[in-house]
Formats: sequence, C-alpha cells, structure tokens
Amino acid sequence: MKIGVFVDGFNLYYGGREHFCLGQPSPPGWKWLDIRGLAESFAGWQGSSVDRVVYCTALRDKAGDPSSSADQRVYLDALLAHSSVDHIEFGVYVSRTKTGLLLSGGSQRPRIVPAPGPVGLPGHPVLNPDGTSGLLVRVRAFEEKGSDVNVGSHLLHDVLTGRVDAAIVISNDSDLALPLRLARQRVPVGLLNPSPKPLAVRLRGRPDDGAGRHWWRALRPADFQRHQLPPVVAGLHRPAGW
Repeated sequence: MKIGVFVDGFNLYYGGREHFCLGQPSPPGWKWLDIRGLAESFAGWQGSSVDRVVYCTALRDKAGDPSSSADQRVYLDALLAHSSVDHIEFGVYVSRTKTGLLLSGGSQRPRIVPAPGPVGLPGHPVLNPDGTSGLLVRVRAFEEKGSDVNVGSHLLHDVLTGRVDAAIVISNDSDLALPLRLARQRVPVGLLNPSPKPLAVRLRGRPDDGAGRHWWRALRPADFQRHQLPPVVAGLHRPAGW
C-alpha cells in the first residue's frame, strides 16, 4: 500500500508554536522537523509505506525580517536534500490591510475594547449589535495564501489517478473538508492535527466512511521533538535556535 503524505506547512508550523511557545520565546528542538520520519511513525496500515510526501508552503518574503526568510530557505533545501519531502508546492505570502474591532485579553478569551480606546490610538468608534461601543482600527497583516488549495489539489490528484493507495494529511484547516471527504470515498485517509486545539468539526468523519480504515490523531510536543533532521544535512546547518 503506497501512502501519500500531504502537508500544510504553515498550519503545521503554527500548530507547533501553539504547543511550544505559549506566549514565550520559541525554544529549540522542534522546528527542524523531519516530515517523512514524522509521517512514517503514524503510517500504521498493514503492508503500507510512505511513497510520496508533498509539502505545501509559501516563501516568507517579509520586509524587515531577513533572518526568518533565510532560515526557511535553508530548511526547505534540507528537506529536499534529506528526502524528507519529495515535492514542495508554493503558494504566496502577501501583506494586506484589514479593518476590524480592537480586542484585548489574549487569544483564549478576547474582549472588545470600548471606544474611545487607549489615548492616542487611531480608530473610529462604532456601535456593536449588542449596544456596546467598540473601536474600529486598521492593521497590516501578513498572510500565506494557497496552501490549503494546494494540499487539497495534490491529495485529490494523487488519489484519483491511483498514484497512492492511502493518504495522510497534516493540517487542521477546515477548508480541507471537501477534499478530505472525497478522498475518503476512495482510499483510507489519516488526519494529523498539528495544533493543541480540538480537531476542526468539519474535518471529522467516521472510520468506516467510503473506503474505510480512516483515522484521526493529534500531534504532541514529543512527536515534534522525536522527529528532527540531523543537525547538518548536505552542508546545510540547522539555524540557531531551531
């Protein structure tokens, strides 16, 4: 049984950050991840082997942050040199201006900041549907675009052309609900949630849907730490702090 592995790189990375950072500086020992080694540790179908690993990401072309961009390129080159992935599919990394309500209180229980907000902060007071006031602000956000579509496209192409007999998808992006549902009709599919958050409701299903033998797992910090590339791969050194 040939297994195809399809990875949303940014979803995997930010899932790891949620496990390890918790608002603190990132500790070393988890970013230099061996994707194939990680997938093989979960490939439990009898007589199966990982045949193809597709890694979907975007290059961090972010002004003022050359170190992150350089580190990412070293990592991608190391993945290919170590045969940890077989193909890298690139989306785009873009800067966008967004408008929204100013929040406070952290990521777990954010609260709307009432108008007029902090002194000197530019914004427009607005009335919320519940009658409370809020402060509308504009922010610049950096976003990766295309990885979810690329994961779904490669998954369906490889399943429908018979290139793989089973699939493992590494993501917790609910936008993959339809490709996963279609793939499960034809081959067994395993889903690895890289985040400590619960699996997205839309990604859930039943083990006996369609082709059957599907499974769902959540990555733990130890999964990241156990499956690291060698410190030096084909002359490529693990970045400091990784």
